Amino acid sequence: MLVPLALLVPGCTDLTEVPQDALTPENAFKTEAEVLAGVAAVYAQLRDVEWVGYITLNDLTTDVQIVPTRGSDWYDNGRWLEIHRQTWTANSGSALDDMNGAWNTLFSGVAKANLMIDVISKAGGQNAPRTLAELRTLRAWYYYMLMDMFGGVPLVTTTELKQFPRASRQEVFAFVEKELKESRAALPVKWDASGYGRVTQGVADAILASLYLNAGVFNKNSGVNATGYNSCNVSVGTTNGCQAAIDAADRVINSTLTPGGTKTYALNPNWFKNFSRDNETSPENIFVVVHVSEQALGMNPPMRTLHYNQLNTGWGSPWNGFATLAETYNAFDPADERRGMWLAGQAYSFETGLAVKDRAGNPLIFTDSIPDAEKADEAQGVRFNKFPPLASAPSGNGHPNDFPFFRLAEMYLVRAEAQNELGNTAQALADLNTVHSRHFNPPQNVVATTQQQIRDAILKERLLEFAGEGKRRTDLIRHGKFLNRWSTTMRNGKQDRTADTYRILFPVPAPQIAANPLLQQNPGY
Repeated sequence: MLVPLALLVPGCTDLTEVPQDALTPENAFKTEAEVLAGVAAVYAQLRDVEWVGYITLNDLTTDVQIVPTRGSDWYDNGRWLEIHRQTWTANSGSALDDMNGAWNTLFSGVAKANLMIDVISKAGGQNAPRTLAELRTLRAWYYYMLMDMFGGVPLVTTTELKQFPRASRQEVFAFVEKELKESRAALPVKWDASGYGRVTQGVADAILASLYLNAGVFNKNSGVNATGYNSCNVSVGTTNGCQAAIDAADRVINSTLTPGGTKTYALNPNWFKNFSRDNETSPENIFVVVHVSEQALGMNPPMRTLHYNQLNTGWGSPWNGFATLAETYNAFDPADERRGMWLAGQAYSFETGLAVKDRAGNPLIFTDSIPDAEKADEAQGVRFNKFPPLASAPSGNGHPNDFPFFRLAEMYLVRAEAQNELGNTAQALADLNTVHSRHFNPPQNVVATTQQQIRDAILKERLLEFAGEGKRRTDLIRHGKFLNRWSTTMRNGKQDRTADTYRILFPVPAPQIAANPLLQQNPGY
């Protein structure tokens, strides 16, 4: 991989700004404002992780999302169904576009972090230790996502312009762990309002908790397993992956702003507030991508899923693409408030609140079934509305909802899963119900007694809690269920895909191997 030396830097210190001018350590970064502007560019790269990148690929390859072909819309040379059906190759459309784009996006984040680490290390200053910890944490997160998607990747920590060989997945795991552990203490527990969105000790711990929970996957360089991974069998320092995940989750759950004082994070009594247009006020969100209602500075999930006629502003209508599978929608209990994140039945305008019609003038009724994903009509498929749109957004990419990478609810479920794998079923069930029961009025607990029942209930709860937040593929791989068929398309006359264990990793995109002969392709591709 070639690491670019130039970094694009915005003209002000706002973390929501898009980089504007190409500058280098030799001609810029001389003031605190310029330094913060350079740091902002590392954060800005996170927006590209969403579309189409790590987040979308982690859901679209599973039962959470599907993009059916609707007449002449959304075929795109079969790219979307190829992702959903897990039929990609290293040279296919989705690999050359979406997976290659994800690789470039994530390594661009690494490169920008490397440049700023080099700048701060040479310049020093009063805030240098904290800023370096911030940048190392961001770089670790970019590498976490690369490791999750592709396994072993080049470990690049300098701005040197050269090609780098591929490190093993175990080496990347160790690097991410080291960076987070060494950076954590120098990070603040919480930033003031002007630093909203910047990484904290809680962010480092949340990434560590997820890293350790997946240690059975991430710390395994070969011999992929289609039936599941047990992180309790992986040594992490003086303990194991499960206990390390519990310890990291505990630090987040028990974090306080002052010793013995107010908790840093709290479950939001209004669950939908975690995803609203003003969700920057939610005490549950730990690590978010900051969005604002400006061109290219916002998010676009509402555009991907809503029907053309549900919004009609000066910048255009939605794209009527992404939907979910009937079995996923129907997994939500009608009494569970989270079912409200889906749009089913009569569709309504987000501008007027009135019922809308399809393009033929018939009532627009969203159905849960998609009989043929290659020949769907414009109303088939329940729609995703976890991040409600802003009708007055200046562009399709201008919705101001911040995207949460990590929420406090996940820390309870990480701890529950790890406790259960250690055989501590009572503690696991208590944490599971802390998340589950709050969504019912009156509160309703999960009924489970055996370790396997609790394991299954936790995986289901993660579907209900995190659908559309880019967690599903990683969860299914950890539980040995990623290769199970939920698509309506059969392969070789069989529904069982356990022979395709290599698809647990994405292929290293062919353009990357062509550009860097030191890279090696993942087995099976």
